[in-house]
Amino acid sequence: MIKRWLIFLVGLMVMSLGVVLMIEANLGVAPWDVLHIGLTKQIGLTVGTWSILVGICIIAIASLIMKEWPKSGALINMLLVGMFIDTFRLFIDTPTTIVGQYVMLFTGILVIGYGIGLYIAPKCGAGPRDSLMIAITEKSGWKVQYVRAVMEIVVLSIGWSLGGPVFIGTILFSLTIGNIVGITLPQCQRLVDRIIERGVKIEDFDKRTLRVNHHDGVSKEVR
Repeated sequence: MIKRWLIFLVGLMVMSLGVVLMIEANLGVAPWDVLHIGLTKQIGLTVGTWSILVGICIIAIASLIMKEWPKSGALINMLLVGMFIDTFRLFIDTPTTIVGQYVMLFTGILVIGYGIGLYIAPKCGAGPRDSLMIAITEKSGWKVQYVRAVMEIVVLSIGWSLGGPVFIGTILFSLTIGNIVGITLPQCQRLVDRIIERGVKIEDFDKRTLRVNHHDGVSKEVR
């Protein structure tokens, strides 16, 4: 479990780095970050702080829908992603050239994909937004893709109305992130499985010691 949680935390850190790369590329961000940045412009506070505050609201709604306490993974996700975002923004600036901005944008989307894969693979719990999606799906009977699409459209619309940055990066993220995660998640799952299972001795049936009628408890070993 220690290995699982460490990988989970690394995944959150990697995903947060990707979010910041997209923000600092200044070419548009993911729908939820459109909302966070829009709230920052209108009210103040940092983007990371709004990520946490919005996450609290989302977790509360999901908990009310499911009538159960939120999972620890969702709470840790909510807190750490916001903190990581604000920390990374202290060290990453917008490139001075348009080429550099696009490179940072594409890199950010790819890094987010691997971050999502790393934090999902250890199976330590869904994030706030995924928790809400799952709750609505279970209670409404709608398909996951429809629930996710409606959530993204609503959030994007609110964020845009608040002045959040909607541009080419927003479109690219929305069109590609599903396929990217479809590639990165299996890769991360295999990596996580190897890390977790490292040190566990697997018996080689071609080299093991064989026993004749070993169930009698007295037979000798043959090789």
